[in-house]
Amino acid sequence: MPDELRRRLTARFRWTDPGPGSSHLVSDVSGWWRDPLLLAGLGPALVEPFRAAAPTVVVSPAVTGLILGPLAATALGVGFVPAHKPADGRQPPGPTTWAQSPPDFRGRRVTLGVRDRHLGPDDRVLVVDDWAATGAQARAIHDLCAARGATPLGTAVVVADCPPEVRAELRIHALLDATRLDR
Repeated sequence: MPDELRRRLTARFRWTDPGPGSSHLVSDVSGWWRDPLLLAGLGPALVEPFRAAAPTVVVSPAVTGLILGPLAATALGVGFVPAHKPADGRQPPGPTTWAQSPPDFRGRRVTLGVRDRHLGPDDRVLVVDDWAATGAQARAIHDLCAARGATPLGTAVVVADCPPEVRAELRIHALLDATRLDR
């Protein structure tokens, strides 16, 4: 990844304090979306380690993945499939396969679903997200791939903040390590 992209990512990132009662700072990546050079460079940088594996589709979890996933898919010249989170009891229309994540860094489990017609046995999947702390959402997407007969090739993230064994298991490639982000 070009040094300029890494520099822009770190310069436009912030930690925020959500206020009383919180035990941790929250990442604020909104500065990334305001920078047109970052938007142009993120997709190609995320997919580069996986290009030779020839992914056929990119799958990303809502919410931030809905920005990064299409950038990565466009860089590869493939389609994009969102992994939905159920909202207010609403489900995506049509048959949908669901998976629940293991506990994330806050102890929450996230339910993610993909429409069956958009992911199948011939697919070679690149999972893309902004951050990997525990790999919980990436694991849920890998489980969705297995349930649909698709092959997960690995996971591309902007920031990794997870143990080496999680990186290895989910084949995580990150543009930045969280230790590079000032707290």
